[in-house]
Amino acid sequence: MHLLWKLLRRHLSPGQLAGFALANFLGMMIVLLSVQFYQDLAPAFAGDDGPLPPDYLMVSKRVGAFSSSSLEFTPEEQGELSSQPFVKNLGAFSASRYRVKCRVGMQDVRFSSDMFFESVPDRFVDVDARVWQWHEGEPVPIVLPKSYLAVYNFGFAQSHRLPKIGEGLLGMLDVDVELIGEGRHDILPARLTGFSSRLNTILVPASFLAWSNAVYAPSAGSQQPSRLILQVVNPADERLVNYMKQKGYDIDEDKLQAGKTMYFLKLVVAIVLAVGLLISVLSFYVLMLSIFLLVQKNQEKLQSLLLIGYSVGRVALPYQCLTLGVNLLVFLSALGATLFVRDLYLERLWRMFPTMQEGSLQLMLSFGIALLILVSVLNIVAVYRKVRQVWRHS
Repeated sequence: MHLLWKLLRRHLSPGQLAGFALANFLGMMIVLLSVQFYQDLAPAFAGDDGPLPPDYLMVSKRVGAFSSSSLEFTPEEQGELSSQPFVKNLGAFSASRYRVKCRVGMQDVRFSSDMFFESVPDRFVDVDARVWQWHEGEPVPIVLPKSYLAVYNFGFAQSHRLPKIGEGLLGMLDVDVELIGEGRHDILPARLTGFSSRLNTILVPASFLAWSNAVYAPSAGSQQPSRLILQVVNPADERLVNYMKQKGYDIDEDKLQAGKTMYFLKLVVAIVLAVGLLISVLSFYVLMLSIFLLVQKNQEKLQSLLLIGYSVGRVALPYQCLTLGVNLLVFLSALGATLFVRDLYLERLWRMFPTMQEGSLQLMLSFGIALLILVSVLNIVAVYRKVRQVWRHS
């Protein structure tokens, strides 16, 4: 291998390889930085780490001062809304039809409150299915509004000199729910799976709500939903706002603005990502041209090596190792530069969003490694075919 490389590297152009490395470095860095920037900035712009993504909106009918019209959505209204071009998916909130009391505490400190449950179809809840599934006899998964946590920490806890509770202490809280209806009175264990600033309700799995309504309110019958959840194509679509105004439907303006911000953030990241990928593709062709030119200049040597018994794979191996080494060096350099730039912008972002948590590096690393493998495999296959073409011509 060493002697073979010394023989074939004579016409190697360091300038061409440096040009490829620089172009590939820029492309790879733009790709990695755009992916990581989105991962870090998305939670701050979305304003929520709860179970509903920012392109989900809650819709209800507007309540007037002396309104006597029904607040429920008829099947016709739901069908008309779901057929709109800006709606990707539609689901309905289901509500509990029995009395609910919830008790939450830690050690000897416990407090309780009357409340109600709601659920949405599981496809709208962005949590691990294993966490959100419920079977009879198991603790009930619950998602609470973040306002409940704020009320406890800045109101109840301060006035009673109790410890503050952070979201990381969910597993330490003892939770149970008291269900009352149809002559039954049961206490079931529960567990908090998270908090949400986008939900002003207590969310439970749809399977639990269907079971509990059948057990504690069988005579209530089915009711039409008074709230809907929409997955929209583009939260910034003017047709969405105009339709809601025309029909007299209410959507949370703050959540709509968060959705618009996230949409534009995704759009900008997609454009930057496309530019980075384009640069990477162009640098790939630059490397291929350099290798093909090198093979062409060494054509007589390659033919001689092949004629004396060297296999195509053995002859192509030095060029393949060269491309793989350059690609790996470029990836590591781009990764180091990305982490350096990330430290710079995170410092500024924390000044703007003091409670912001930095995003995971997993997606960025996965994306970069996948791009490295793809480009390297294409390089290796292209070099092998080029050498085999020389063998056929000989």
